[in-house]
Amino acid sequence: MKPYQAYLAASIITPCLLLAIASCNDTKTSDRMALCGSATLDSVYAHYGVEGSFLLRENYPSDDSYRATYLASEEQQSQPNAYSYLWPFSGTFSAANALFEATADPHYRKLIDERVLPGLEEYFDTLRQPAAYSSYISSAPQSDRFYDDNIWLGIDFTDLYRLTREKRYLDKAQLIWQFIRSGTDDTLGGGIYWCEQKKGSKNTCSNAPGSVLALKLFRETADSTYLREGMALYEWTQRNLQDSTDALYFDNISLKGKIGRAKFAYNSGQMMQAAVLLYKLTDKQDYLDDAQELAAACYGHFFSDFTAPDGESFRMLRKGNIWFTAVMLRGFVELYAADQNPVYLNAFRKNLDYAWEHARDSHGLFETDWSGVEKREKKWLLTEAAMAEMFARIASAHLPESEPAQ
Repeated sequence: MKPYQAYLAASIITPCLLLAIASCNDTKTSDRMALCGSATLDSVYAHYGVEGSFLLRENYPSDDSYRATYLASEEQQSQPNAYSYLWPFSGTFSAANALFEATADPHYRKLIDERVLPGLEEYFDTLRQPAAYSSYISSAPQSDRFYDDNIWLGIDFTDLYRLTREKRYLDKAQLIWQFIRSGTDDTLGGGIYWCEQKKGSKNTCSNAPGSVLALKLFRETADSTYLREGMALYEWTQRNLQDSTDALYFDNISLKGKIGRAKFAYNSGQMMQAAVLLYKLTDKQDYLDDAQELAAACYGHFFSDFTAPDGESFRMLRKGNIWFTAVMLRGFVELYAADQNPVYLNAFRKNLDYAWEHARDSHGLFETDWSGVEKREKKWLLTEAAMAEMFARIASAHLPESEPAQ
C-alpha cells in the first residue's frame, strides 16, 4: 500500500465511527460542531480525492469540461484542469487547521503534514522570484500568481505555527510575506495588487487579509516592521475602499481610481478581523469601535430574515460564495474573543445547524443555498472545505450553551 493510500485509509475511519456513536444534534455545541466539521472534511477527501495523488478535483462529480471563471487570464480560464486550482485546494488547509485548533486531535496535524502540505507544494513555484504559490500546479504550463491566494496560505501557516510552535511553518509564512511585499508600490498611495501578472487593480481581498497576516506575524515574532505594515494596509484599505454610507468594503480600486463597488462578505470580514487584532495589539478603543460597527453592518447586509417551513424564524445568511462567508466568520470569531457578545456567532451556529439538516446531500456535501430549496448536482471543493472550517470555528469559540439568538 502506498503512503497516501495508507494515510487515507486511516484518516477516514475515526470520524465516521464517531458519527455512528453521536449525531451532530445530540451533543453540546463545541463537540457537535467539531463532529460536523470532521464529517464534512471526510466527505471532501472521499469525493474529491485523486487516486495516486495528494491533489484534489475541483468539483464533484468531476467534469472534464469545467473551466474556472475566477482567474485573471482568459487564456488560463480556457484551459482544462485535471486538478483543483490553488484557491479551492487551500481551503482544505484552512479546514484542517481549524479542526486541529478546535480539537487538538493529532489526526489533523497528521492530515496537514502528510496530505495537505505535500499537495500544496505541487503549486510552489521557485522559478520566479520571490518564490510563491502559483494558481495551478507548477508542473503544468506557468500560471498566474495571486497575492491574495498566497496571503490565505500565509495566514494558515502562521496559525499552524501558533498551534505547534514548529518553526518551519513560520518560515514558510515569512517567505510568503516576501512575495507579498513585492506586490506593493506607491501607486494609489500604497496597497497590494491582486495578481502579479495583471497589475490592474488593488483589491480589498489582498489588502485586508494582508493586514491580518502582517499583524499575526508581528504577534508571533515581535518584529515591529510587521506591525507597521499591518497598520498601513489597514489604513490604506479603510481610506480607499470603505463605503462611508454603510461601513462595508468595496471590492477593488483600479489604477485610474475607479472603484469596483461589489461588496463581498470576506472583504468586510477581514477588515473586521484586522481591526480586532489591532485593538488587541495596541489597546486603542477606536479599532474595537471599527470592528463592532463593521460587525453590525455585516449582520445587516449579509443576513436576511427567514422563516422555515415549520414556522421558525431566524436570520439566515444570504446565498452566495460560502467560502466568503467562512472568511467573514473569522472576523466575527476574533471579535467575540474581544467583546464576548455572542449574538453574531449564535446566528452562525443556528445557520450551520439548519444547513446540516436541510442543505446536505446523500454524499455529505452542502448546497450553497442553506435553506435547502435550491439543489445543485455539482458541488465545488471550496464550498465544502469552507463548511468544514466554519463548523470548526464555532467549535473553537466555546459559545454558551443557550438557544441561538433570533
